[in-house]
Amino acid sequence: MSSPIELVGGAVAIGGRPILRSIDLRVESGEFLALMGANGSGKSTLVRALTGLRPLATGSLRLFGTPFDEFDAWHRIGFVPQRMGATSGVPASVWEVVASGRLTRRRLLRPLSRSDKAAIADALAVVGLTERARDGVAQLSGGQQQRALIARALAGEPDLFFLDEPTAGVDLPNQQALAEALGELKRRGATIVLVAHELGPLADLVDRAIVMRHGRVAYDGPPLADHEVHDPAFGEGHTHHHPSSRRHDHAPHVASPLDVAGEAR
Repeated sequence: MSSPIELVGGAVAIGGRPILRSIDLRVESGEFLALMGANGSGKSTLVRALTGLRPLATGSLRLFGTPFDEFDAWHRIGFVPQRMGATSGVPASVWEVVASGRLTRRRLLRPLSRSDKAAIADALAVVGLTERARDGVAQLSGGQQQRALIARALAGEPDLFFLDEPTAGVDLPNQQALAEALGELKRRGATIVLVAHELGPLADLVDRAIVMRHGRVAYDGPPLADHEVHDPAFGEGHTHHHPSSRRHDHAPHVASPLDVAGEAR
């Protein structure tokens, strides 16, 4: 079985300034990976590169064994942005936001099928928002809105989830609810890539941690405690592995259809 993600020699530059350098990353099926590091370390840019939202300057990227420029199975990937941008200023119910996640699974303007409705109901139940389905999404707290975004991604029934700091600015009860939802996704065999400054209640779910520092991988191995990641001396005593030292030219960039809110790095 092909790995969901395989990046070799990945580099990203923004405005001519290098942001990511020589990144080698392989994520296996069913793995829960935490991408950690200080603000500006490059962890969110790495996720954007893996989803096509940022083009690679150099390197080779495969998703589920397919070269990125040939990949078109976007229904297999779910992206959860850092903050709520789901409604774009248009009033919408929680159910409508979550239902929009089915667009990758059906033709535009086609009525929802029984399986569509079942997937939406399941997604709402997983994140604990069934009772709020008909409420306006603007009525939810920040943490509940983040859970709605996870449900939107889940409704598309993807195999691979990317989450960009879902607990940022979220209170502890909602962090715990997020942990329960992600725990259920993990039990179902989903591959999860989580960008996080700190893990909090999500720590027990993580199989592997990668710590970014100055646009490079400073650590790749077993999960670390939050205080270890943010120790000023971090990296001096740690090593990381690279699955390959090969370098490849990257083919012309093809834009990803994935939704994104903001461009935090």
